[in-house]
Amino acid sequence: MADNVYVYIIDLPDRVDEMITPCLDGYTVYLNARLTYAGRVRAYHHAMRHIDKNDFEKAVVQEIENDAH
Repeated sequence: MADNVYVYIIDLPDRVDEMITPCLDGYTVYLNARLTYAGRVRAYHHAMRHIDKNDFEKAVVQEIENDAH
């Protein structure tokens, strides 16, 4: 697991629940403010699965998403 995970709730496009970016000391997770609280919790857990699985070291995005679901 990452040393630090920074979480921000921001407006993202309608079809984007979360976005993750690596940073110097961990990861930044952006959750879509347009989601319900329950939706943001689901999106957070989805993001954390990507982080826990080291998905940022994989090359093919479709494989990453298939493995996450």
